[in-house]
Amino acid sequence: MPVKTFKPTSSGQRGRVALVRPVTKEEPERRLTKPLNKQAGRNVYGRITVRHRGGGAKRALRLVDFKRDKHGIPAKVAAIEYDPNRTACLALLHYADGEKRYILHVEGLKVGDVVTSGSGAEVRLGNALPLSAIPTGTPVHNVELEPGKGAQLARSAGAAAQVIAKEADHVLVRLPSGEMRRFNTRCSATIGQIGNIDWRNVKWGKAGRKRHKGIRPAVRGSAMTPRDHPHGGGEGRSPIGMPGPKTPWGKPALGYKTRERKPSDRMIAKRRKS
Repeated sequence: MPVKTFKPTSSGQRGRVALVRPVTKEEPERRLTKPLNKQAGRNVYGRITVRHRGGGAKRALRLVDFKRDKHGIPAKVAAIEYDPNRTACLALLHYADGEKRYILHVEGLKVGDVVTSGSGAEVRLGNALPLSAIPTGTPVHNVELEPGKGAQLARSAGAAAQVIAKEADHVLVRLPSGEMRRFNTRCSATIGQIGNIDWRNVKWGKAGRKRHKGIRPAVRGSAMTPRDHPHGGGEGRSPIGMPGPKTPWGKPALGYKTRERKPSDRMIAKRRKS
């Protein structure tokens, strides 16, 4: 997907790089949206768990079909839409039985194309199949961790996993992070790479655009006082001055391992960090 640069007519335009999205429809389908209540980085108790969140433009939540459970029913791509809640665009599908659903837009999928899902579907862009029916070497996205649960992996802009090998009742897949993981053969995946490949090349240009996205300013710990942050204080620009960087609450940061082992770890064949 191409990017667009701007003439430096102002400080906000100088250096700005924006995406040229293949959007064909501006307003979302009303029945496929629901109100999105802002949490501003707070958990169910109202306590801030993610800092520097708040404000931002009002937006509606798009209901995306990550299960692709309408097997054998063809669907025509009616439009490609922008989604403010994710880095990828959405494709609006009109099924032959009259139902409408959103899926993630696949790179190369155009308005008028027909997609299907199920074990009998062709290996074609936008079609969802079980991993057992996908040839090795095929790029896929929207990969399920458990059969029928819905896609959980490879869902962001430009993401693509790859089917590497097939074993007895498992399929080996290389994820976008480089991790090699085994999946049940009944887990489904969608053929192709997600669009908005150049999303990482975007430069917002000014702080106001980050505020529109709901991201508030962040202050460096070294610019604070010692009572506000372990990195604060000192004369001029001072080093951290302690064994390892800390969070504002004195806990280790930047590289400190906090991940607990999960039941699905046994399916990892090779970690992304060797």
